[in-house]
Formats: sequence, structure tokens, C-alpha cells
Amino acid sequence: MKKTRSAALAIVLVLLVVMRFVRPGSEAPPAADGAQAIADAFRDHVSDLQVAGTGVVTRVLPDDHDGSRHQRFILRLADGGTLLVAHNIDLAPRLPRLARGDTVAFAGEYEWNANGGVLHWTHRDPDGRHAAGWLRANGTTVR
Repeated sequence: MKKTRSAALAIVLVLLVVMRFVRPGSEAPPAADGAQAIADAFRDHVSDLQVAGTGVVTRVLPDDHDGSRHQRFILRLADGGTLLVAHNIDLAPRLPRLARGDTVAFAGEYEWNANGGVLHWTHRDPDGRHAAGWLRANGTTVR
């Protein structure tokens, strides 16, 4: 009986480990916390960092139509820093009715640049290999 129970427990543990690692990208890695993580990443020139937080829209930019189409806007973060959001509207719906002064919650990947950085991957990865992100404003969440 003990042998059977031990074998069953071992099988369950192996299955749990396999399930955790077989589908990379299906679970987002822990996101760094908002403005402070972005400020640290900017200072240290860090990219490829999963972040989540909120900011206030200071400027809505024209869509980028080079390659994949992106809805673009600039957020002011709690620490006063700015962040360009480049949201892929070929893979996810656009955030509707976005205007200056709106508060936007976000999860995505931070990429360093000299102007404060860019947030992208604010959508699901159709191939399931990258952490999914999202945007939320005015009661609407897009992925």
C-alpha cells in the first residue's frame, strides 16, 4: 500500500512539474511593480522586463503603421517619468475613446530607450510563447 501511494505521489509531482514547463508563455512571469520598477529599469538601461502599473495619458499619438499597426500614447507615471505605450492593434483591439487625462492600467514588457522607454506586448501572444499583457481604461480591458 505504501509503495502504491508513494508511486502515485511521485507521478502527480512529475505531472505538475511537466505541466508548469511544457507550455511556456501560458503564465506570465511575475510583473515588476509599476513606476519604481520602470524608473529602475530606465536608470539601469534594462529591457525585456515584465511590468504592471498605472499612468495618466499625457498625449495620444497617431497610430504607427510601419509593419504591425500600433496604437500609441504617452503615460505619465506616479514618479513623474513618462512611458510610450505601443499597443499592437493587429493582435488585439484598440483601447477605445482614449483621451488626455485618462488613467490607464497596464501589463506588458518594458524596453529601454533614452526617452523613458516603451511598453509593448500589451496583448496575448498568438504562439503562446510570451507572457500576455493587457491595457485597461474607462472600464474597458483589451488583451
